[in-house]
Amino acid sequence: MDVVHAMKLYINKMVDDAGPGIKALLMDKETISIISIVYAQSDMLQKEVYLFEAIENYVPRQESLKFVKCIVFVRPTEKNITYLIRELKHPRFSQYFINFNNIISKTDIKALAEVDEFEVVKDVQEFYADYLAINSHTFSLNVKSCYQNVNHWNPISFQRITQGIISILLSINRCPLIRYQSSSEMAKRLAEQIRQTIAKENVLFDSNTSTESQPILLILDRKFDPITPLLNQWTYQAMLHELMTIVNNRISLANVPGIQKELKEIVLSQDQDEFYQKNLYLNYGEICSNIKCLMEDFQQKTQQQKKIETIADMKAFIETYPQFRKMSGTVTKHVTLIDEICRIVNANSLLEVSEAEQELISTGNHSESLKRIQLLISSDKIRNCDAIRLTLLYALTFHNHSNCDTRGLCRLLERRNMNPGDIKIINQLLEFCGLKNKQQRTSGVGGGIGKSTISTQELLTTTEHVRAFTKKVIKGFKGVENIYTQHIPVIKELIEDLNRCRLRETLYPFLGSVQQRERPQEIIIFIIGGITYEESLTVYNMNRQLQGIKILLGGSIIHNSKSFLDEVRCACQYHSETSISSNTGAGSNVTVGALASVINKIENL
Repeated sequence: MDVVHAMKLYINKMVDDAGPGIKALLMDKETISIISIVYAQSDMLQKEVYLFEAIENYVPRQESLKFVKCIVFVRPTEKNITYLIRELKHPRFSQYFINFNNIISKTDIKALAEVDEFEVVKDVQEFYADYLAINSHTFSLNVKSCYQNVNHWNPISFQRITQGIISILLSINRCPLIRYQSSSEMAKRLAEQIRQTIAKENVLFDSNTSTESQPILLILDRKFDPITPLLNQWTYQAMLHELMTIVNNRISLANVPGIQKELKEIVLSQDQDEFYQKNLYLNYGEICSNIKCLMEDFQQKTQQQKKIETIADMKAFIETYPQFRKMSGTVTKHVTLIDEICRIVNANSLLEVSEAEQELISTGNHSESLKRIQLLISSDKIRNCDAIRLTLLYALTFHNHSNCDTRGLCRLLERRNMNPGDIKIINQLLEFCGLKNKQQRTSGVGGGIGKSTISTQELLTTTEHVRAFTKKVIKGFKGVENIYTQHIPVIKELIEDLNRCRLRETLYPFLGSVQQRERPQEIIIFIIGGITYEESLTVYNMNRQLQGIKILLGGSIIHNSKSFLDEVRCACQYHSETSISSNTGAGSNVTVGALASVINKIENL
């Protein structure tokens, strides 16, 4: 279940099938990202791919490139079929090897065949590479907004995410049993659509059903854990995304004062950057220590390069120069990144902010947490975005506390002369999580068994009782040496329960009558509304710790706190619009996924 390996196999086969000779690669905007995240341009040049073009940017040319073969790698969309028809009517290349990264309809293939009057199309294939392979255990579909409103799908995103998950399953050659979060109508609808697509494309999936223990595909809604995307991060990859935003393995430093021209955009690659690969999951202190060692090693090698006195010295210099130059680039890149991280952390008191965040969510001490947050929000040392995040974390953690003072914190935010629209996100997030109107009624925690219902108020009043069990439920708070990384994402508890066959079917039911009683050997988790690098790290660690089990994590997008809140705003902005859901009563459901998972854990103690 290594998605990077699967992606590279597809790309290699595409290039190899075109044979030797000069080749062009014709892509769309999405497949450009898909390829660039696993292969550098220099890698493609070594495969004799010298020309790279976006199919959307087609410009009619009088000159032909009849000595060049064209590898086409695009999504099977209506627009791309139109672009291909235009290309084949006036072919510029000698041969076309057309590769779609998902299932293509027979109608579209027929349309392409009809316009291939010059018989330049040599092959048409499906390669199921319709996702971004972030690392071996993590993938993203790069869909920025899933929600048409807080409970229903954006129709375009629904189709795209269905296609992406089908692509993942086919690329890793798996046909899973499907489970979903019962409190999310969106999760249920996606699960049903995936099952229908698997049944429709049964020929593609039939070969994958013979395994003794079928994988589990668990579909979750981001509402099950809204806290994780809001926290400051202190491991290297997660910090870079939170503070600077990683987009397709690239970070823009164009707005950093005094930045050198060649460093305005930095490319991060686990394959080509050994320092990044080794420090990906290390914490802030370890990274700073390791970059110091890297610099000292580089300085030592620099001194050695200056001592060229003999022919032997010159020969040694020539042999080691490529490695020396690569090391120079690595040092410059990571010193620049870590220097910018340090600047942001120190300028905005992020250590102090993060400590308050962690104590807030891990100790459950209302009065102490409130005092500390009030002091921080009243201070001009922290950014407005951090003041809002602290308020959001407080509102989520203590929404049912008898002395909850979210309104008081909002008044402090107003004194910072913040835009009222920015403060509005607090109510929007509570609405997104189903906590804004506590008097609403929701389907029972049992996932809709019978006609029993329980009020949100009744369910939420258990929060205080849950707190007494927190140290048993969420392992790791006691004795944690690093106070900045106390938080453990909810996903860890769900994976542990799945591994022990103790995940309650009333909260996370199987789709259909087929069920699995034995311990799963493979787990695929997909989160509607996005994942985080902290959750990716959790899965990485669990893959190393749990014997005999493989876990793959994916989501609609990889969030930092800013992008997560943008998604929440988008969901709440269109809350009154109609949805594609056939269940008209779904709009009144209140999501209580985070609390439900805690209750599930307690009942299994």
